Amino acid sequence: MATSAVARDVVFALRRKIAKIEGTLAERLAPPSDGQSSAGQPVAGLLVRRNGLASARDFFLPTGVERLDEILGGGLPRAALTEIHGTETRNAGAAAGLALCLVSRMLKERSRPQDLVLWVGTTEIFREAGLPYVPGLSRFFGILAESLLFAEAPKPADVLWIAEEAARIEEIATIVVEMRGNPRSVDLTATRRLHRRAQDSGRPIFLLRQSAEPEPTAAPVRLVAAPAPATLRQTLLGPLAGSIGAPAFAVEIGKSRTALPGSFILEWNPDARTLAERSPENRVAVVSPSRGRTRPPAQAGAVLAFKPAGGEAAGDQSPREQHPAHRRPRRAG
Repeated sequence: MATSAVARDVVFALRRKIAKIEGTLAERLAPPSDGQSSAGQPVAGLLVRRNGLASARDFFLPTGVERLDEILGGGLPRAALTEIHGTETRNAGAAAGLALCLVSRMLKERSRPQDLVLWVGTTEIFREAGLPYVPGLSRFFGILAESLLFAEAPKPADVLWIAEEAARIEEIATIVVEMRGNPRSVDLTATRRLHRRAQDSGRPIFLLRQSAEPEPTAAPVRLVAAPAPATLRQTLLGPLAGSIGAPAFAVEIGKSRTALPGSFILEWNPDARTLAERSPENRVAVVSPSRGRTRPPAQAGAVLAFKPAGGEAAGDQSPREQHPAHRRPRRAG
């Protein structure tokens, strides 16, 4: 116990040094047990900053999901780089959808009609995942066509340069940077520059990485997004059979300033433009049974494996079940 307490003190001391360099106080891994607030935690809704006292909402953008905001220490940092990862290219829609949910919440809170959103990406990612559908953005996220800007660049380094320069423009409320994989140019140094531009401008930048592996970056928060099965549409008479409800995302915290893990299934309400957590049990099957048929009951008893016909003539070859398909060498060409 003594060793654990010393280790935590060392971690807190390092966090305070880092926060002093960045101009903010550090967050703690857990609230103090004695009820006394420590430096770096919100005290009566206030945080200490270099220029005095400021509200916690000035530092964080609440997602609206209470448990997620609590684990993140108040929400997503407003003036910072935030990573959103899609582990596979086929999950590009889920990762982009989560980014649009967060952008929509920020625009709703700002309530400034003149705000612009810049979506910049590489030619490769737009060819693979496609461009966001503008009429759908207006209907489901409240992002008007006239407030959305697109920029396409052939190389990831050019995408980063466009984002860094656009962060200087006051009319641009947020920037979504989308690219695929783990290009060399998107390293710790490049993301640190992008994070610093977000801090200087006081606006968030979302780094949307499709089919990418986690690697060290300057972003204080990394969210991993994947599609989740939707529930049935709710009506006054109950769930509507055969319908599709609100869009759902499976979100996992891959990195945060609090270093606390968390997994969520979030639903987006396009009318209220809010996110809500859904319990894992409240969902339907991804693939429904064939029409007019029911699932057969599980058969009780032992499961036997028979040798294939001619197994004795084939020699001493092992049974087929000992050679699964994923261990066979793939044919090249």
